[in-house]
Amino acid sequence: MASKEDSTTGHAEAPASPADNAEEPTTTNAEEPTTTAADNDAHETPSAPVVGIGASAGGLEAFKALLHALPEDTGMAFLLVQHLAPTRESLLSEIMARETNLPVQEAEDGAWIAPNHIYVAPPDHSLAVRAGRLQLTQGSRRERAGSEHRELPIDFMLRSLADEIGPAAIGVVLSGTASDGTLGLKAIKAAGGMTFAQDEDSAQYFGMPGNAIASGAVDFVLPPAEIARELGRIARHPYLLDRGGRTEGEEDPGASTDQLTQVFRLLRARTGHDFSYYKHATIKRRLKRRMLLSKLDRFRDYLEYLRSEPNEVDALFHDITINVTAFFREQKTFDALRDSVLPTLLKGRAANETLRIWVPGCSTGEEPYSLAMVLLEALGSQPSIPVQIFGTDIDEQAIERARSGIYPSRISGEISQGRLNRFFHEVSGGWQINKSVRGLCVFAPHNVASDPPFSRLDLICCRNLMIYLGSTLQRRVLQIFHYALKPGGFLLLGASEGIGSSSDLFRLEDKEAKSYAKQSTSSTPTYEFAPARREPDREPQGDAHEPGGRSESEIRKEADRAVLTLFSPPGVIVTRDLTVISFRGKTGRYLEPLPGTASLDLVKLIRQEILVDLRNLFKRALKSDEPVLKTGIELKVDGPRSELSLRIIPLAKDALERFYLILFEEHPVHGVESGSASASASNGAQEDQERDSKERDSDADQARIAKLEKELEETRAYMQSIIEDQESTNEELQSANEEVQSTNEELQSTNEELETAKEELQSTNEELATVNDELEHRNAELTSTNNDLRNLLSSVNLPILMLDRDLRVRQFTPRAKRLFNLIDGDVGRPIGNLRPNIDLPRLEALAHEVMESMAVKRLETEGEKGKTQDVTLRPYRTHDQRIDGVVITLFDRDQPTP
Repeated sequence: MASKEDSTTGHAEAPASPADNAEEPTTTNAEEPTTTAADNDAHETPSAPVVGIGASAGGLEAFKALLHALPEDTGMAFLLVQHLAPTRESLLSEIMARETNLPVQEAEDGAWIAPNHIYVAPPDHSLAVRAGRLQLTQGSRRERAGSEHRELPIDFMLRSLADEIGPAAIGVVLSGTASDGTLGLKAIKAAGGMTFAQDEDSAQYFGMPGNAIASGAVDFVLPPAEIARELGRIARHPYLLDRGGRTEGEEDPGASTDQLTQVFRLLRARTGHDFSYYKHATIKRRLKRRMLLSKLDRFRDYLEYLRSEPNEVDALFHDITINVTAFFREQKTFDALRDSVLPTLLKGRAANETLRIWVPGCSTGEEPYSLAMVLLEALGSQPSIPVQIFGTDIDEQAIERARSGIYPSRISGEISQGRLNRFFHEVSGGWQINKSVRGLCVFAPHNVASDPPFSRLDLICCRNLMIYLGSTLQRRVLQIFHYALKPGGFLLLGASEGIGSSSDLFRLEDKEAKSYAKQSTSSTPTYEFAPARREPDREPQGDAHEPGGRSESEIRKEADRAVLTLFSPPGVIVTRDLTVISFRGKTGRYLEPLPGTASLDLVKLIRQEILVDLRNLFKRALKSDEPVLKTGIELKVDGPRSELSLRIIPLAKDALERFYLILFEEHPVHGVESGSASASASNGAQEDQERDSKERDSDADQARIAKLEKELEETRAYMQSIIEDQESTNEELQSANEEVQSTNEELQSTNEELETAKEELQSTNEELATVNDELEHRNAELTSTNNDLRNLLSSVNLPILMLDRDLRVRQFTPRAKRLFNLIDGDVGRPIGNLRPNIDLPRLEALAHEVMESMAVKRLETEGEKGKTQDVTLRPYRTHDQRIDGVVITLFDRDQPTP
């Protein structure tokens, strides 16, 4: 999920399969509901899994071997596509019919797909599946939606299976050249289906299977006969028998909630990423897929396998965050980017103001590089403004591939030839992004759900990541995006995604391109970059051996709920800012919503006669972090007067986010009943009774006055404390504002310095790299020259001695060693320290004269055995004609001329 969703994500960049959307639709705008396969009345899906098999050169023998070993009762339908000459009649159907007892027929447009049948694509036609029927398209008109490029026939067929039936799709690529089928297998794997490729030993041509295997999209690599047997095995696996067609509330035969929690713990311990906020329906489907690959039918067995095999946890992680993306995917988005988003962002922008873009869940980098290419086309090859594109994902392997910028040759089907020539150069086995494009993009591992985001962004392009996230995490991620964007910044989402309940944060700009603009909000949303980890709510697990299938623990829980309903006081659970998140019991006597926009702010919900006491008490609870109680609050609502007690209890003290339980405990006030006077009582008794009544009334009035004075004093004290707190808060805010401004200025200055330093460092690195290349080249030349010189000196049959400017030994030939009494270690020794075997008394003086006069000196001397030696001293000249020493040559006059 970035999936690379990241992702969380970021991570994964795969399009949702129809089954994914059908089980748990992603949240979208109210005005733009997401339609799914299940919602469309006209949409039918095949009643059986469909296997798409493609081959090219050498594929006939592979087809025959596969069908010959194929069981007859798999319940699957099979589509065969081979690269055929468009003008030649195909005999493939007749040949295949001899290898199997299954019905084999040439595909007809509009025919219903039946299980245990084989359909062969005719020449010059592409075969696909649409609404449960076969669809034939002439090869010359076969184009991918939203693309200027034709799609290869095997890719075309496999993509249609991925789009139509998702997890029930199976792709097989057999012998052939080039790379047809690779993109189709990647689409099937992203949709949750199974993928096969022929192994190298059995394939006559390994180009097509090899490309598919190298892409990481293949689950099984087997010979054709083994592929057939494996298809027979998986045909009876629960993963294919249960393809997500359950209704809401129907029991899932796969992982229970408790088992799913254990899987999340294993993933978190192994990878550091928490998937408990992802859509559980998608996670369960991926788990079933891994069970099929691991050849396990029961989930508890797979859970034990996960515990014992850490590598399987890694494989599950990569299966969840499957990296499936493409260059210029959903062309409408890039058209909107070029025509409306970029002009708006560039309007009035200063030349030194950097355009900052973030692509969370970037997978292997195709999306950031596509954005960079569009930007360079809009701005020119030398952008007039700085551009930074940040690509992030939770899959570090995908990030490394993105950094390299190397992609297989098949991308020529996604990118126009003009863009290939301008932005790519060919390397061994594919294409590499040019340095001008790579220089705009920075890639880093990042979890959009937990790591701090980038800031001051102009554009966030997060496409096909949100479809994997649950509604809670979707809302949190959208809040993070709102925080990260500049005012007026844009958010781009995928075709099947929307902002759901976050319409207060973003405004829809282009419905087709799914572009949104950041909205200003009256109140700052709460941003939490590290969500508290939670486990899924446990579902009651019944015991089949107990009456009614209900356990004793369930009965106790139900009894506890009944007691709490009858005897517990009503109340609400609120956050620190008094936002209600839960109502408990009947709270209608204490809440009175104000007219206007609906709100869960308790200050706007509580009855006004309770508000002051509630504020004062809640403030005490915040300060003390202990339960607090306020009694004697007078309340009169639709009946006799009563007294109310407010109790506030802090909850989850060790959690990242604090919550508080507010309870309303009401007590009726009973009036004093006077006894009836007896008819036979005396007049004195009546007078006493009247006197007592007046005294009681007086006492009641005095008590009421005292109570009102006490409430007034408390209110004054509360108001005074509010005023003092407000003044103190204002001072702190003013001080904090000044500090923030100062810090911002320092940070801005530091950022500018860092940017300058970065540019200088990059420039220095480039210069160093250039110098290093030059030095390596010169070292190679020097080594070669030294070798030449050594071989030359050793081959010359003359005594030659070279001296430097200080008359130290520089080089000498083997014959000069004996005459001048030299050894190999004498290089660098002054000539005056040597004792030559010939008579040269003025050698040093003559050498100085030669260097000063730059003239050649010649003399005769007596050598060994009385032989006469001609000695020549010449100046040592450098390539720039400087004198840097002396070359001494000796010639034996008596030696015959060769």
